[in-house]
Amino acid sequence: MAGLKAGLGMRSNNLLLLITGAMLVTLASLSSCHNDDGGISDEEFLAQGKKLAMVRCGSCHEAPDASLLDSATWEKYILPAMGAKFGMRLFMDQYVASPTASITLADWNKIFAYYKYTSPKKLKIPRPDAVLDSALFSVKRPANVDTKSGEAMTTMVKFNPVDKHFYTGDAGNKLYRWDSNLRATLIKKFHSPITDATFYQSETEPNSAVITCIGILPPNDQLKGRLTHINLDKQSKDTTLMADSLPRPVKSAAADFNKDGLVDYVSCGFGRDRGGLFLLQQQANHTFKRKIIRAVPGPEVVYTGDFNGDGWPDIACLFAQADEGIWLFLNDKKGGFTTQNIMRFPSVYGSSSFQLIDFNHDGKLDILYTCGDNNDYSPVFKPYHGVYIFTNQGDWKFKQTYFYHINGCSKAIAADFDNDGDLDLAVIAFFPDYKYHPTEGFTYHEQLSPGKFKVHEVPINLLGRWISMEAGDIDGDGDTDLVLGNFSVGAQGLMNQKDYKPNWDLYEPIIVLQNKTIKK
Repeated sequence: MAGLKAGLGMRSNNLLLLITGAMLVTLASLSSCHNDDGGISDEEFLAQGKKLAMVRCGSCHEAPDASLLDSATWEKYILPAMGAKFGMRLFMDQYVASPTASITLADWNKIFAYYKYTSPKKLKIPRPDAVLDSALFSVKRPANVDTKSGEAMTTMVKFNPVDKHFYTGDAGNKLYRWDSNLRATLIKKFHSPITDATFYQSETEPNSAVITCIGILPPNDQLKGRLTHINLDKQSKDTTLMADSLPRPVKSAAADFNKDGLVDYVSCGFGRDRGGLFLLQQQANHTFKRKIIRAVPGPEVVYTGDFNGDGWPDIACLFAQADEGIWLFLNDKKGGFTTQNIMRFPSVYGSSSFQLIDFNHDGKLDILYTCGDNNDYSPVFKPYHGVYIFTNQGDWKFKQTYFYHINGCSKAIAADFDNDGDLDLAVIAFFPDYKYHPTEGFTYHEQLSPGKFKVHEVPINLLGRWISMEAGDIDGDGDTDLVLGNFSVGAQGLMNQKDYKPNWDLYEPIIVLQNKTIKK
């Protein structure tokens, strides 16, 4: 759901608080910002602003450098939102400090000047270096498409390794199972849109799932999310509520964290201004006790595994709201976790996905990462949006070894798609350059030699707008296929190119990219 998440919240002005006890300061020019600072030079004034920004902004998240955005975006969008966090408000094109401001007006002037006057007028976007072809994929489309129920708004695609089918969820709260001929069967309608499914089997339940429902889809802080158990083989499709009152949960994962023989769950409550990563610990009576692991908004993707080799399951999670980065939560074997940050990104990156996978076969987990959520306060194309590989140097220290720029990049999956023994990449973008470069919406990165990739832009941009992607052997021929989920809505505020009219298919919920690789 990276493309749907919110940024910093702006609040309405309270004129009484703004005027009472506040001093109006015009920021029309740099000189007016520091005419009371003892006559220091402009260079020193800006240096002080940068230092203040690194300290004050860096206390909550990685402080962004001024070069990451153009000056107009800083001034028009980011700085008003940033100032509001400090208690600064715009009033008649001037900043004022409220009585409860956490920073002085003089210091805010310096921060403002640093971002406005040292940022570039325009960002330089890298040129694409890709071939336009179908690579090793052929397109398969649904057998029947419902055009009467409204636009396709697929919120999840997930492959079930138990029954070898893939499942989809949509904004209409419906869970579907798809067969190899791409015919969909409605499994059940839930209380809200489905954002994730965790499939499993046991002696008593040969094919079951835990369904994550977000609650209210647009950004909000309401506690409407749920985790629900369903037995997929029972015709009655009865469900059991496992947890409710969650803040916009988007992903969940399973493990027996306390080794009591009962499966527990960890869930990403993305929220908006409030949220958190939650542990749902199964009790002897099969109810779930909730604990908070990290009480900040923005947990987006979560994995479980034994990441420190001590035999106990741990957690890895990407946070993507303000304080962006990847954290490990290592099992302390006492019912809790110790926290370790392993990657941190500036708050304007728009982190959207990650995967832990050993790219170079050295026994250490590397990081595949994407950033590109681009519907917040800086809806401009950014040169650092795209897909990254960070190689593990040991002790969870990482070095960037691959980057390819993709506007609005939203998810990447690493797999050996061409069956040659190394890992390739499949990448989607929910906010590509639809106007001038729409084929960057899906790219296939073919690894030719260690760390060297040939990028293919597969021209499927007219078939949908891809918000979700899943890999699996859909047709049972032994190679890895892809399912892309179409969240086709474009005219209701989820476009950063406001003058662009969507031209993709509005009704097909998914397409399948069938792998045509000949087995080697």
